[in-house]
Amino acid sequence: MQNFVDLLLGVWNQGLLGVSISQIIISLIILTVAFVLRGVISNIVIKWLENLTAKTNSKVDDIILDSLRKPLGYVPITIGLYLITIYLPLAGLIDLIATNIVKAFVVFTIFSVLANAVEPLFKFLAGNSWLTSAMSSWLEKSLKVLIWIIGFAVILDIFGIQIGPLIAGLGLFSVAIALGAQDLFKNLIAGMLIIGENRFQPGDRIEVVGQFHGIVETIGFRSTTVRLFNTSPMIIPNKDLSDVSVINHKQLKFRRIRWVINLVYATSSESIVKICDDIEQVINNEKLGFAINPGQESFAKAVEFGASSIDLEVLCYTDINDYTGFSEVKQKLLLEIQQIVLNHGSDFAFPSRSVYIESSPTE
Repeated sequence: MQNFVDLLLGVWNQGLLGVSISQIIISLIILTVAFVLRGVISNIVIKWLENLTAKTNSKVDDIILDSLRKPLGYVPITIGLYLITIYLPLAGLIDLIATNIVKAFVVFTIFSVLANAVEPLFKFLAGNSWLTSAMSSWLEKSLKVLIWIIGFAVILDIFGIQIGPLIAGLGLFSVAIALGAQDLFKNLIAGMLIIGENRFQPGDRIEVVGQFHGIVETIGFRSTTVRLFNTSPMIIPNKDLSDVSVINHKQLKFRRIRWVINLVYATSSESIVKICDDIEQVINNEKLGFAINPGQESFAKAVEFGASSIDLEVLCYTDINDYTGFSEVKQKLLLEIQQIVLNHGSDFAFPSRSVYIESSPTE
């Protein structure tokens, strides 16, 4: 029996790689406590900090808290791993690997803070006129990728992996990829030009005549998503959008209304003049939704003797951009013109043809 007890104690003390089972159990307890503290920080400390930042008018503390929200949960785990490496009797290569793992966790935590700070930082800068929404999205994604590339390089350096030869190898590999991915780089460059030229932004209504008409949803690295008016998304490569003429309806200063009104030939010249004058009073009334375009004045003039009517041209503008509001303005104008024409004893002509039969002299 004593031999069995000695055997059991020997196995217990020998453990794994010179670490006794009791030390392994204590290490697992330390790691468990670290995970419990991570939950405590996430559920209690973060909420307490949120209550503090809610009482201030500054947005800086909110940005700092957003950037620290996830990384704070990594701190107890990192500390727990560090305590385990100190507690366990590690030596040689195993001790070096364990120390490097702790260092890697420290680097990961630091760069997590930096990467998570990018999004709230760009939200804080969103009010600047020079930083458009598409440009902000691109810069945010690019900066996050750059931060993690640097962090990954630091971690590789901790484990003794040389970065220089790896970069050189990736350079040769990227040349081979570039030869087969020319369209990808064309789309990437085209997307940068679209954003740099500020041709359109998410939320703008754009049109390529004869191809599509819809609302821009996202401008990505490779393609742009446009939501058509039938609510289906259309994904367009950026290079296709950079090579065509795009109409950006969101940047309209004025919407134009140009109509030709057909009056019957029985309308007197005095009535025509009065009808035009009354219509001009309406289209120059800003209270009805019409706008004054400094580049072209609004007017209503008799312009042509048509085949079956006297034609009046009406030209006016409105600064209402949405289609529903624009339709309401046109409806008001239509009803006003109808009433004006009827008030002056005229009427609207419709295509007609008169046939005259000449009578021949009787023999």
